[in-house]
Amino acid sequence: MTKGRLGRFKPDWYLVLILLMAAAAAVLPARGEAAVWFGWVTKVAIALVFFLHGSRLSREAVIGGLRHWRLHLLVLACTFGLFPLLTLGVVALPAWITPPELATGIVFLGCLPSTVQSSIAFVGVARGNVPAAVASASASNLLGVFLTPLLVGVLLHAQGGISAESFWAIVGQLLVPFVAGQLLRPWIGDWVKARNGVLSKLDRGSILLVVYTAFSGAVVAGVWSMLSPLDLIRLLVICALLLAAILGLTLFAARSLGFSKTDEIAIVFCGSKKSLASGAPMAAAIFAPAVAGVALIPLMIFHQIQLMACAAIAQRYAQRPDTEPQNG
Repeated sequence: MTKGRLGRFKPDWYLVLILLMAAAAAVLPARGEAAVWFGWVTKVAIALVFFLHGSRLSREAVIGGLRHWRLHLLVLACTFGLFPLLTLGVVALPAWITPPELATGIVFLGCLPSTVQSSIAFVGVARGNVPAAVASASASNLLGVFLTPLLVGVLLHAQGGISAESFWAIVGQLLVPFVAGQLLRPWIGDWVKARNGVLSKLDRGSILLVVYTAFSGAVVAGVWSMLSPLDLIRLLVICALLLAAILGLTLFAARSLGFSKTDEIAIVFCGSKKSLASGAPMAAAIFAPAVAGVALIPLMIFHQIQLMACAAIAQRYAQRPDTEPQNG
């Protein structure tokens, strides 16, 4: 039993690699001409990441789930409405609670789309409505390409957020390769699927490059001198409380609106999670290098907490008596 419990809380080794890239940037950041070169390579990497997202995302899954429109609207409202509002409340707290240097990253966290793979996996483990989870998480990522930069620009406007010109440039950088992947999916979908293992490594490797470049910019700009170990401890507590709040609110909303247990599971997992795979390249596209590295810190901490907490919650859901159909 002890081994089983520990298994639920095993670390995300990809997150460990991301942390190692951040550490490498702290020790040996890209400077001068190297920074310029890494910047251009990072732009190509971001385009590649979103092209692969587009080529993998099944339009059939999104269209096939439209009959669960109430569920999807609730998930999207939680992802792009409730969660950003929670983060705005957090950054409005006194500086001794919420470090001002991390406020941008906390708001950015709230604006991100849901995860796809892990949301679907947890819903499956919990014996929830998997088809609805596939459709909802896919729609969240599809809309997030446009909504995340828009929300970040609006919510951070008072803090010198992105201009209208920058917003459309960012959307173009993210949306154009994403749409290209979607349009080419009928021809390259099978090829991508057959080489999913290799392309996933390329996809993840691109994100590692994005993280290194972003953290290099932060190190060169001297941003790390503004953060203390106490700031990171406070951020850990904030992320845990944010996750607890959004899990509780999605659960309350699902039950108050009369959703079935299987639909409730899809709402709780898809409506409470945030995507590191989309967040890292988005941060590099939206923010200046000196800001992007720090903006990623809340996301990386939240990502690990959500994996550990959702693993335990999925196991608890899975132990319930089988009293209703799988798809609610």
